[in-house]
Amino acid sequence: MKTLVKTFAAAALIAISTFTMAAEGPGSTSAKANVNLSTADFALDHYVAVTTEGESAGVEQLFAEDFNQKIQASNAQNHSRNEVVKSLKKQKGEKLNCEVSTDILEESTDYMVAKVTLKFENFTKTDLVTLERVGNNWKVSKSVNSYK
Repeated sequence: MKTLVKTFAAAALIAISTFTMAAEGPGSTSAKANVNLSTADFALDHYVAVTTEGESAGVEQLFAEDFNQKIQASNAQNHSRNEVVKSLKKQKGEKLNCEVSTDILEESTDYMVAKVTLKFENFTKTDLVTLERVGNNWKVSKSVNSYK
C-alpha cells in the first residue's frame, strides 16, 4: 500500500512539473523577471541587450513611467513607453546584425547620458539615451534616435 501511495505521489509531482514547464514554454523566462539595475552601467548594458539582442526579461522594469522615444527623420516620430515596451516584447529573441558601441557623454550620481551607436551594413543608428536614478534603481527616461 505504501508503495502504491508513493507511486501516485511521484506521478502527481511529475505531472504538475510537466504542466508548469509547458505553460511557461521552452526556455522562457518571465518578462517580469528582476534585472539588476542598481547602477547606470548595468541599466545601460541591459538597454543595449533589450534593443539589440532581443532580451525580454525586465523590459518593463527598465523604462521610467514617463519614458518617451523620439525618432529624428524626415517624418519625426514620438513613441510612448507602452508603445516601445510592446514593440520590444515582440522582438524577443531577435538579434540585430550590427556592431554596437557605447559612449558615456555625461554622468553624475543620479543622471547619465549615453550615446549608443549601431552600425549596420548600409546605415548607422545613433541613440542618445538618458538614464535617471529612481529610488535604488536606474531607469531609461528618454531615447532620441537618428539615422545616417
